[in-house]
Amino acid sequence: MQNTAAPTPTHCPYCALQCGMNLTPAADGTVEVSERPDFPVNRGALCGKGRTAPAVLSSGVRLTAPLVRSDEGTLVPAGWDEALGRIAGNLTRTRAEYGADALGVFGGGGLTNEKAYALGKFARVVLGTSQIDYNGRFCMSSAAAAGTKAFGLDRGLPFPLEDIPRTGCVILVGSNPAETMPPSLRYFTELRENGGTLIVVDPRRTKTAEQADLHLAPRPGTDLALALGMLHLVVAEGRVDAEYVEERTAGWEEARAAAMAHWPEYVERITGVSVPELREAVRLFCGPDAAMVLTARGPEQQAKGTDTVGAWINLCLATGRAGRPLSGYGCLTGQGNGQGGREHGQKADQLPGYRKLTDPAARRHVAGVWGVDPDSLPGPGRSAYELLDALGTEIRSLLVMGSNPVVSAPRAAHVEGRLRELDFLAVCDVVLSETAALADVVLPVTQWAEETGTTTSLEGRVLLRRRAITPPDGVRSDLEVLHGLAGRLGVEKGFPTDPEEVFEELRRASAGGPADYSGIDYRRLAREGGVFWPCPAPAGAHDGDRTTTGTDRTTGTRRTTGTDRTTSTTGTPAPRPGTPRLFLDRFATDDGRARFVPVSHRPSAEEADDEYPVLLTTGRVVAQYQSGAQTRRVGELNAAAPGPFVELHPRLAARLGVAQGDPVAVVSRRGRAVAPARITSAIRPDTVFMPFHWPGEGRANTLTNPALDPTSRMPEFKVCAVRVEAVAGP
Repeated sequence: MQNTAAPTPTHCPYCALQCGMNLTPAADGTVEVSERPDFPVNRGALCGKGRTAPAVLSSGVRLTAPLVRSDEGTLVPAGWDEALGRIAGNLTRTRAEYGADALGVFGGGGLTNEKAYALGKFARVVLGTSQIDYNGRFCMSSAAAAGTKAFGLDRGLPFPLEDIPRTGCVILVGSNPAETMPPSLRYFTELRENGGTLIVVDPRRTKTAEQADLHLAPRPGTDLALALGMLHLVVAEGRVDAEYVEERTAGWEEARAAAMAHWPEYVERITGVSVPELREAVRLFCGPDAAMVLTARGPEQQAKGTDTVGAWINLCLATGRAGRPLSGYGCLTGQGNGQGGREHGQKADQLPGYRKLTDPAARRHVAGVWGVDPDSLPGPGRSAYELLDALGTEIRSLLVMGSNPVVSAPRAAHVEGRLRELDFLAVCDVVLSETAALADVVLPVTQWAEETGTTTSLEGRVLLRRRAITPPDGVRSDLEVLHGLAGRLGVEKGFPTDPEEVFEELRRASAGGPADYSGIDYRRLAREGGVFWPCPAPAGAHDGDRTTTGTDRTTGTRRTTGTDRTTSTTGTPAPRPGTPRLFLDRFATDDGRARFVPVSHRPSAEEADDEYPVLLTTGRVVAQYQSGAQTRRVGELNAAAPGPFVELHPRLAARLGVAQGDPVAVVSRRGRAVAPARITSAIRPDTVFMPFHWPGEGRANTLTNPALDPTSRMPEFKVCAVRVEAVAGP
């Protein structure tokens, strides 16, 4: 029978592109995905993960009933009242015995804005704990910290993706969009078709690097030196935009002095990138009128990630390539709601609207929206890895929502051990992830196609995901979970289950903050297809209006109390437009100037030595996503990427006596992982690569180093010292 149901326009559940797609329920109960060419980001294109996303909706794949730990130690089905009662009872007992900060909450960058907001509110208002953070700390926190230092504001991309093909040169640092977000590759292809150039910085010759005009392959952990070497050459060759530096920046002399200590031959010794390659990169970047630097996890997931990103920002500022049309620094966010997920309160030090938890005015504003005493809000808690490291000691009970740290956390075997030491663990997830399998209670929650909510893409574009199908009986939304737990813990109001109602409160809580969503509502998102933040509401539009005067630090325009003079033909305040492009007039600092931050190269937390002579770097493959909890359950994706591997250079393989497909062990100071060898000249001889999507013997994060960036608290996923050994037998 022909399907006559109308398609529902929505967005992909995976990466931060948030590609548009249409979902149509089929007669046999499945869901069909079709192209949605009206959405400008992907223009209908979808990768394999997006096309197969409905496969995880199957009842044979996903959870459909709560599970509780039996007296025999196994997980068995239970009713919702029993499951929620067990969670509430254990949280109450833990708080009574050890105090509120013995309760931990760990969220995820895939949660909608509504869920992230409600989770942060739940932790601080219902539980009274400061111990909340999320896996987005592992994603782009170093870029966020560096962007805030330099520009006064962090938004992944301060311009839309559509600007990329129109600039003159892009330096792509530690990013492989051909595999991590394939529909975005067209922007870089169009850049080159338009006469622009692409420079890729990566220790591997990835599918993205194969498209580049220039591929720089530095030793892992040396991106900071590379950026400083380029800035040295910019100064030495007279390519500094002195007028721009004088008019729009501060701190240049200190940053210049730091860069001049990194002369090209010194940088070549550190990075392995030759001096002629450095000079060519500077020539290509400085030649056109406009250029961009885009970073991803490569330079960010380092114990010096904030300084590394800061060095690339300094390069942009010195050459006048920030806050100008078709120019600037940007970060390619990874997780589906990695941007919005950290803006509205599930991060250890943030309140909604990207406000600082330590700011008294921010605390007063948000507490007023929540109807609580500002002094009742706890202060900042531990960052993600520090929170996980404290499990079973300072933190006795943990609620996990939308994350799988058994696979995704650094030093993962240690983290798994800490989870096992908890007095109580509750996990909300779609599938029985490796973390959920350790839990005392597992709650089955709805997926993207079964619920409505908003996400914020890597461009800062707030988007509306729409419910297309009804979830199975026995499955509830995360908002319903928080509502049920709050009631059982004595808070009867303030946790609605309707996502639009939650978003309306989020608008009020964010009003006047750096990430101001107050001018956005569901109707507008449906009508316009997305709105870029900041987007303040017209004065007088609703109870969440700003009550302060001064300069809007995100747009540089003057704001005052009183009537907004922009009105519609009916006399009511007209919606303000969003902000696709930031910083064109001023930066979001008190004086409107961008800040140079002087930085210098330093070694990685763990360098190669005689015992561990090789460097390990990690990343993703095109057919899997993050910890693989969902994609590993899709047959088509598993056929394309069935398991882990170790990528190594032929010279290293020859020294080990290893052939293609032979099992090899990669050993670090934290553990051992075994996977088949994949021999390729596309990687440096002193480096091996492992994807991090799999648990078990091939778990890459068993090896990774939890050394933390002092500012962002980002672990050093991207470089650690290892040795590689041949393994006898199959």
